[in-house]
Amino acid sequence: MRTLPVRVDAVLVQALIAAALSFAHLHDLALAAGQDGWKAWAYPVSVDLLMVAAWRRLRSGEAKAAGWCWFLVALTASLGANVATAGLLDLDEVPAWLRILVAGWPAVAFLGGTLLAHGGPQPIDAPAAASAPSSTVTAPEPTVAEVEPSSPTAELPAAEPASSPDSPSPVPPALVAMARRVADEHHTRTGTPIDTPTLRARLGVPMPLAEAIATQLT
Repeated sequence: MRTLPVRVDAVLVQALIAAALSFAHLHDLALAAGQDGWKAWAYPVSVDLLMVAAWRRLRSGEAKAAGWCWFLVALTASLGANVATAGLLDLDEVPAWLRILVAGWPAVAFLGGTLLAHGGPQPIDAPAAASAPSSTVTAPEPTVAEVEPSSPTAELPAAEPASSPDSPSPVPPALVAMARRVADEHHTRTGTPIDTPTLRARLGVPMPLAEAIATQLT
């Protein structure tokens, strides 16, 4: 098995040294303020966790004001412990205000951690319609129907009634001319002569009149 070379980073070493010293100073200050036993060790852990939570909020880019606020609070607590244990404060005679600050720190750290963890913008739920799979309805393509010329019946004069049931119906010359154009167009398009039912449907006239027109077209 090949072992990977371990790279010593100077910045990481400095961070470990600073964390260890700050951890020890916070422990000594809490112990001097009357927090003995495991409680003295919990204080530096609480300060470091609050600083890490604030740094993560700053890195995420959301609510940077809250991130900077709680990061400065944790940094002040850490630097304050370093300065207080450097000989500027008599640890045998800790003042009352410092005891109050140490005793109230757990509540402050809990509030800051809660706000940093759950105070960000809540994700907006997508509409139910957007979550459902969209079904694409494809409309049937319209069939291209053959455009027939408009019915010429509106332009034709009204046919005169027959003089008797047995006599053939008179056909106006204009209607015959229109029928001839329709027949020629049909023959050009299909190659076959137009029949009487088709002629009747194209002209919109009764069957007897269509038969009389077809007789004149032959």
